[in-house]
Amino acid sequence: MSMATPLVRIVMGSDSDLPVMKDAAAVLADFGIAYHMTVLSAHRTPARLIGYVQEGEASGTKVFIAAAGGAAHLAGVVAAHTTLPVIGVPILGKSTDGLDSLLSTVQMPPGVPVATVAINGAKNAGILAAQIIGATDPEVRKKIAKHKEKIAKDVLAKAQKLEEIGYEEYLKKHE
Repeated sequence: MSMATPLVRIVMGSDSDLPVMKDAAAVLADFGIAYHMTVLSAHRTPARLIGYVQEGEASGTKVFIAAAGGAAHLAGVVAAHTTLPVIGVPILGKSTDGLDSLLSTVQMPPGVPVATVAINGAKNAGILAAQIIGATDPEVRKKIAKHKEKIAKDVLAKAQKLEEIGYEEYLKKHE
């Protein structure tokens, strides 16, 4: 989304994270929240990463979302260089099913928090970023409330269907 002031900046350690992180971008777009997305590495492009964070703070960014796999230091490095909220998205890895990236993202030292969502939880990262912005933006808060109403209705519709046809028939139709 290209708008003058991205309220959310999404940074990922590799372009291979894009298939996951597109979900965060889609959520933000659905809520009408301007964002900017790029690839930066905590280890290979640290100076550019710090500049990106500083540029975000200076230009009105409200929340950072940082996604990385493996050692997953990206969210922590972002958090070390900003006073703004940082949401970490651990990316599923090949060797430990994402547990390494989850632990690297969630185990931050005192004073440098990173709000961490589930492994590959980009959609929730987008929703959490929207909720942070919604704390001071009533229009975004209304959109979030409508979203929650919709997902509640979806669950109730599925429950009604299951109860009407029974679980065995429901499973046959949803396999």
